Amino acid sequence: MTWLGEYKKKSCSVEEAVSAVKSGDTLYISGNAATPFDLSEGLAKRKDELRNVEITHVLLWGDDPLSKPEMEGHFRHNSLFVGPADRAAVNDGRADYVPVFLYEIPNLFYSRLIDLDIAFVHVSTPDEHGFVSLGVECLCSKAAVETAKYVILQVNEQMPRTLGDSFIHISQADKVVEVSRPLPELISKGFTEVEERIGGHIASLVEDGSTLQLGIGGIPNAAIKAMEGKRDLGIHTEMISDGVMEAINKGVVNCSKKNLHPYKVIATFLFGSQNLYDYAHNNPLFEIHPVKYTNNPFIIRQNDNMVAINSALEVDLTGQVCSDSIGTKIYSGFGGQVDFIRGAAQSKGGKPIIALPATAKKDEYSRIVPMLKPGAGVVTTRADVHYVVTEYGIAYLHGKNLRERAEALINVAHPKFKPMLEEEAKKRHLF
Repeated sequence: MTWLGEYKKKSCSVEEAVSAVKSGDTLYISGNAATPFDLSEGLAKRKDELRNVEITHVLLWGDDPLSKPEMEGHFRHNSLFVGPADRAAVNDGRADYVPVFLYEIPNLFYSRLIDLDIAFVHVSTPDEHGFVSLGVECLCSKAAVETAKYVILQVNEQMPRTLGDSFIHISQADKVVEVSRPLPELISKGFTEVEERIGGHIASLVEDGSTLQLGIGGIPNAAIKAMEGKRDLGIHTEMISDGVMEAINKGVVNCSKKNLHPYKVIATFLFGSQNLYDYAHNNPLFEIHPVKYTNNPFIIRQNDNMVAINSALEVDLTGQVCSDSIGTKIYSGFGGQVDFIRGAAQSKGGKPIIALPATAKKDEYSRIVPMLKPGAGVVTTRADVHYVVTEYGIAYLHGKNLRERAEALINVAHPKFKPMLEEEAKKRHLF
């Protein structure tokens, strides 16, 4: 049978595809802009037929029907990165959270520590050879397809065909559901004055020819805007957003000085506007790879002058970074922060950066704190931290003792909180 004949034989309705899920199964669902809404919604309709289905995923986008309170006992999330879709369920005890470095997730599947029965994966239409592209999210979806006992593909004619190590063959699927729906967009809201100041400080650390890792949001948007005078910047990152596309179009990014994959933008997923998805379609400039490659610190370090830009919720006076929880409340996950912080630290001329506004809630709270909130998780340890950047400047912590660290961090705190921080530092004999 040709691949096309096989494809037609496997094509079915959403209802038929999701009927493969059984009580007690462990199910993987692709996420971010590749969240397969049709399959998730179809599965939710089977609620009363199913018990104890475990759902594992990274960041799910949109309104997730499977994490609603009424789904308790039927479906339970085992989240590898918590987002708005499942945050309430995790913190209410109706779902679970796995703290894990992003690059290690595929090996959870390959080793069967998470033994997948079924995978729901959102892909492009097949090419003339029967290969579909994982499109806007490779991440750990390829590992899920290669390890799950049963694979269901949501094939979307509006999913871009991205290049790189992002292809699976139709023979690897058990069922195919065809859809045509626009992908969710994440539209940039620009940046605030505070974020602009932070971006300017970050840009001052970036040399011509550096390779960047950055995400989405006001700070990375401001940083890459402030780099418009730089030359020959490269990209090796977890995520591509519109800011990267704009920097390419302005000639700021050309990847010509990269040691690894020169003249290529390397990432594991895209999330942005429809313009970005159209730009990435069949574009040889972009290579999308599994996260076990893009986020592996031993791969990242091979690019000289690697600059990693990551955010935090709060940083204590010794340099401990919390970025996944607010006290005991889980907010997100480890993601790729430590992957890139460590990779950049090992890069020749590399700069690992933690960037955050000095305050939260209209200057009501300092984000440079004497101690992390009770129950807060340390994502990036104080031994890993090199640069901490706020709108008030740059604190360099690597190789500094605790007293020197406290002084440097207080210098980049909001002025109204400096007296309190100094007093707390004195109490701990740090000042």
